[in-house]
Amino acid sequence: MVPPTGDGGSPAPIDRPILEFLQTRLQATGQVATAHITDAGGHLELRVILTPSYYPDSVEEATLAVRWYTNDDFKIHYREIQSGRSWDCRWDQHSNPHNTRDHFQPPPAAPPPPGDDASWPTDHRDVLRLVLDEIEDRIAALWGE
Repeated sequence: MVPPTGDGGSPAPIDRPILEFLQTRLQATGQVATAHITDAGGHLELRVILTPSYYPDSVEEATLAVRWYTNDDFKIHYREIQSGRSWDCRWDQHSNPHNTRDHFQPPPAAPPPPGDDASWPTDHRDVLRLVLDEIEDRIAALWGE
């Protein structure tokens, strides 16, 4: 049996090669200022700071945190900081008692479970594209406000 990660996301360990692939892919885009694999808070994850010039001045910071597990479970958390308040959402794929395996914690607070049942692509590259497309839609909405 694989020991639990302790972060409530998956019983499997983090898949570092996938995090490294996503890091390389994200660093090649203009949408990303930095992407680093970190062990902050005792949880190995990919921490991404999105490029500030993509956002209106009201957004102080926008980040993405990615945890991808060896069993293809994942947690992807998007956060914006505006006027000291956060706007959060999260794409999740893991077994749990409150939702289907695929679920979404909606903005603006990505509330604790339950979230909205969803369906995600099976490949990590497609999941990344889906998340980045949704972030681009959010950016367009911010500029339209």
